[in-house]
Amino acid sequence: MGFAEELVAAPRGRRSCVSALAGRQVLRPDEVGELVERDLGTPGDRELLAALASSVDVAMYWQEPDAVDQALADPGIGPRLLPVARAIASAPDARWWSSGIDLDAQVHVEMERTAPPTDRPGAEIVGRWRDETVEDERRSRQRPSDPSANFSGHWWSAPPRELITTTRARPAALGLCLEEDSFGPEWAWCRSVRTTREPRVLEITGPEAWCEIVERYPLEVTLSRRHDWWRVTGWAGRWLIPDWNAVAADHDAVHLTCAGYLTTAGRALPVDEARTMLAGWDPDQTYWFSDDLDVGEPVFWRGEPEDLDTWAPADPDEVLPEPPPPPPRPRGRRW
Repeated sequence: MGFAEELVAAPRGRRSCVSALAGRQVLRPDEVGELVERDLGTPGDRELLAALASSVDVAMYWQEPDAVDQALADPGIGPRLLPVARAIASAPDARWWSSGIDLDAQVHVEMERTAPPTDRPGAEIVGRWRDETVEDERRSRQRPSDPSANFSGHWWSAPPRELITTTRARPAALGLCLEEDSFGPEWAWCRSVRTTREPRVLEITGPEAWCEIVERYPLEVTLSRRHDWWRVTGWAGRWLIPDWNAVAADHDAVHLTCAGYLTTAGRALPVDEARTMLAGWDPDQTYWFSDDLDVGEPVFWRGEPEDLDTWAPADPDEVLPEPPPPPPRPRGRRW
């Protein structure tokens, strides 16, 4: 299956396709059938990023898909969206969506509700994450067995959020605009992040790569994810996610490509008789297990929430809020 076919098979891929057709038009479920008949042409970088941001912003994995995503899930919509998906897949400005991590342009973004990079070693973070995940699964035995019960808990499958995360700069960091369920930030502190040695980076390029990771490093989370993910996918059986503590023993970082995000997120994907779902992870985002990083000074940026082209560093004469203080220097990490 090619990239275009994978796009129309995935909820975030379909939403990006119809968002590219709609432009600034507000999407309504009753207009989906009409929209998919439009000709997209060859979209440029700005149009592609806007469509990607629109799809990312409405991603939710703790409740039913919204009305537009439900309309796009109609089996008859996918084939009609294929010309749009093919236009996106062949667009020159979308080629980098499938590319691996850009080690020379990694940026950590700190928004109003985001903490500065942690001072805790990555190995300690993922070790504690595994202990807490296993304990959460054990406690979840007390939850209702009915997957449709009105109950919610942990719904994400990304590595622990305390790890340092980065996205590439183009020249503004993608993390400024590509954030799931975003609060629409208009400013942020950005820090450059570079590795001090050649890292072992695990790449998530699509559904097959994600399932291979889960199959190699499985961790069962059926009881703790069952209710939320049933509402998203309708799957009532076993659920697996990667054991990030085990992954970190073999890799320094894990990177989700934009193409991998669009074709994988929000799907109940088979791993033997169980299912797995990529949830709570932004496009092009890298989670760092390694502490061998150079973290730069914070630089203040402003811009419009869904338009990366509007973001720029603040004027040198502007009065800025106090930057977040760096944590104590951990072993192996330089500030």
